[in-house]
Amino acid sequence: MTQAIVVMGVSGSGKSTVAEELAEKLGIAFIEGDKLHPKSNVDKMSEGIPLTDEDRWPWLDLIGAELRKGSEGNGVVVSCSALKKIYRDRLRTATGSPLAFVYLDGSLELLSRRMGERKGHFMPLSLLQTQLATLEVPTGEPGVVTVSIDTTPEEIAKNALSGLKTVTF
Repeated sequence: MTQAIVVMGVSGSGKSTVAEELAEKLGIAFIEGDKLHPKSNVDKMSEGIPLTDEDRWPWLDLIGAELRKGSEGNGVVVSCSALKKIYRDRLRTATGSPLAFVYLDGSLELLSRRMGERKGHFMPLSLLQTQLATLEVPTGEPGVVTVSIDTTPEEIAKNALSGLKTVTF
């Protein structure tokens, strides 16, 4: 099984929680992708301003560098929205080895409820619609496992792990 994994999806899908759980189950490092955002990106999102591709490229390059290090080392799980195919392809190229994606799929109602329950996160609920409009669902892309988020984080991670064992590139 590949040891470079991105847990992806829109805000509120549980990327950080599931990625951390998955990394723990695999005994490899977890990196919170949001912490790699430059302050300017966090400020924009906090103000309800959607990021542009130009805002995202430096952030994606940092994530790509971490994925490469992890794939060359003991492995890594990174949380990252990776909303567009071009972003995922950039991460695949940066990693330089097989890269798996766990796509966390959920309904607007569930995502909205989860975001409304979060405390202290910079991403406002108002940007969820923008993220959903930007999302290019990764169906048919190599190395992708789609997992429903309509259960507990532990169960989601377990389902992701099962899917990762059968993923092809």
